[in-house]
Amino acid sequence: MALQILAIILALGLLMLLAYRGYPVIIIAPLMALFAVLLSGGHLLPTYTEVFMTNAATYVKNFFPIFLLGAVFGKIMEMSGAAASIAHTIVRGIGSKRAMLSVVLACAILTYGGVSLFVVAFAVYPFAAAIFKEADIPKRLIPGAIALGAFTFTMDALPGTPQIQNIIPTSYFGTDTYAAPIVGIIGSIIVLIGGLLWLEHRRRQAARKNEGYGTGHINEPDANLGDKLPNFWLAVSPLVVVIVFNFIFSRTALSAKDWYSAAMLNKVFAIADVSKVVSSWSLVVALSLGILVALAIRFRTVKVKLTSSLTIAASGALLAIFNTASEVGFGNVIKTLPGFSAIQHHVFNASSNPLISEAVSVNVLSGITGSASGGLSIALEVMSKQYLQAAHAMGINPELLHRIASMASGGMDTLPHNGAVITLLAITGLTHRQSYKDIFMITILKTATVFLLAIGSSFFF
Repeated sequence: MALQILAIILALGLLMLLAYRGYPVIIIAPLMALFAVLLSGGHLLPTYTEVFMTNAATYVKNFFPIFLLGAVFGKIMEMSGAAASIAHTIVRGIGSKRAMLSVVLACAILTYGGVSLFVVAFAVYPFAAAIFKEADIPKRLIPGAIALGAFTFTMDALPGTPQIQNIIPTSYFGTDTYAAPIVGIIGSIIVLIGGLLWLEHRRRQAARKNEGYGTGHINEPDANLGDKLPNFWLAVSPLVVVIVFNFIFSRTALSAKDWYSAAMLNKVFAIADVSKVVSSWSLVVALSLGILVALAIRFRTVKVKLTSSLTIAASGALLAIFNTASEVGFGNVIKTLPGFSAIQHHVFNASSNPLISEAVSVNVLSGITGSASGGLSIALEVMSKQYLQAAHAMGINPELLHRIASMASGGMDTLPHNGAVITLLAITGLTHRQSYKDIFMITILKTATVFLLAIGSSFFF
């Protein structure tokens, strides 16, 4: 049994190491899964085709529409200038005296409105650089501010956020994107205030040393950033459409759960529990409406490069979902191995409270894979049934499982090998040495908040 446990640990360790070194997860996840199978004395080809590929394909079937529509929505918001208009208005409106807050809020509004994290970073950075330079705040603090606004509370804590980290738990717990709203809002407030206090502390620390924006930076943006951008209220309308219609189709009399006969869905499509697909249906329609509104803002401008831009968006969506699907396939292979039962026992028994145990497993796997959605998918694919059973036995609402899992995925995922962190630093022209400390402190804050909420939820909710 020791060798079989070691096989799984080695496979996970190599997956993390190779992902950190930049090897594509699409390739290394199946290789590492089969490496674990080989060391465990299993059957390679049947495991690959019937376990790895079957589960990866199921994940693609369930979530590809969200990845694709989200990528298209973000790209059109970028092309139309709507994302830049929102960022410019908020950053300039709040002003240089509150530069940190302005950047965080600009990122938060875009992320909560359904724009992908990468598009948010591209859209906000030019205005963040301008306002930081005006306020003479060190440029090295910009990644921390963007990470706080885009990678934390609006990604997975605020109820209703359309980011994939808030969608994944719905298919495992039968919840919707508004699960455990009070816990999500409390967590968001803690992370937002705590993160802003940290960034302000860092700003004052730099000011005492007479450290300003700095010189000799690379990737400095154009000075004329506010020219020819669409009106703010027009630019924000697609985000409002996504948020409002996602809520309408999730939690009102017009909910997607009532669009089709339950008997018909069960008989024709083998959908026994419509609650597991309602969140996806709601968001698919809401994003589609948001795309139409975004197109209408500047159709003449967008249509010139629409073909090439849609191709870029589709390529990005394919890469993102197949990366995550490969990690899901990896997780499903691992859970079939003999050594997994021992590991599962230790992880599940990290605490008798399923919320704390879930927070541990999701955090660890997200940190190992460097992916919030990847770690979340692996953990829930492997352990969600046990967590759900334990929650029912203890009278814990499945909505709390959803919210804790979602928030935990955005905890230790932002370790140095995380793709979003690497991309953010590349966009801003900064290095890990210069800026990662602030991202890491926000990561620690987010992780601590998740465990605080997991413990508190057991007593108060």
